[in-house]
Amino acid sequence: IKPINGAASLGVVKVCSMDELVEQYDKVVDILKTCSVSDPNGLKGGGGNEFISEVMMEQYLDGDEVDVDIVLSDGQVTYAKVTDNLPTLEPWFNETGACTPSLLPAQKQEELISTSTKMLKAVGLTTGVMHVELKYTTTNGPQLIEINGRMGGGPVRDMNLDVWGVDLVEEQLMTSVGLPALPPIPDHPIVCLGQYSINAKKSGIVGEEIVEIFEQMKRMPDVTAVEEFVGPGDRVVGIEDGMPTWIADVTVKKANSHEALAYVQKIEQEMVQPI
Repeated sequence: IKPINGAASLGVVKVCSMDELVEQYDKVVDILKTCSVSDPNGLKGGGGNEFISEVMMEQYLDGDEVDVDIVLSDGQVTYAKVTDNLPTLEPWFNETGACTPSLLPAQKQEELISTSTKMLKAVGLTTGVMHVELKYTTTNGPQLIEINGRMGGGPVRDMNLDVWGVDLVEEQLMTSVGLPALPPIPDHPIVCLGQYSINAKKSGIVGEEIVEIFEQMKRMPDVTAVEEFVGPGDRVVGIEDGMPTWIADVTVKKANSHEALAYVQKIEQEMVQPI
């Protein structure tokens, strides 16, 4: 089940039975009333008036999840690149990480881009920066999750800029004033990136040690960014108690995507969470 509006997979949860549907629906409605993108667990008491308390149901899709970032200029695709998403912590679907350029075979990437392009045209989108989310399923190939008629959030802009030299904000501004968006695209990636959204492993209060842990991560070789989401004294939620809290986003660079993904996963696995 999935809220009809929102962002960051807030309130998206997998259900496998009628009993689970009833139980999780109540939880999702509560999330929409009390949480926000900046406070996904409702721990700051700001309320969740950003969202409409209405949800929809979608078929669960298996397989590899990806983002396809596309620039459309007068109906023509002038840029399209695939980023792999790491498996989510089901039953919740908030992001755990990404890898770009994609590790999927070229044929699968071409199918994902083709499907995304057809979906955008089907809903009448012709100009601007688009962020399409899909899964390459085991039985039916590319299947649409959702279309975002905007640039993707989080590290999406930085990853496309670092890897392909394409600034999605700049391209959006070009199309907004009626200029053609025709970004030059290198034949090979400038760098390969792995990114991890570190989720809280348990519920509790973040300790003072988190400050030094973040500083140590920033000093590690090939770490290009550490975006901190929590600090000492913050209350966090672990996977056993609900949608887990993001601790931080970590991005690394390597010579190829395999190495970048393995390195950022190692950093996440070895990180001590002082909770």
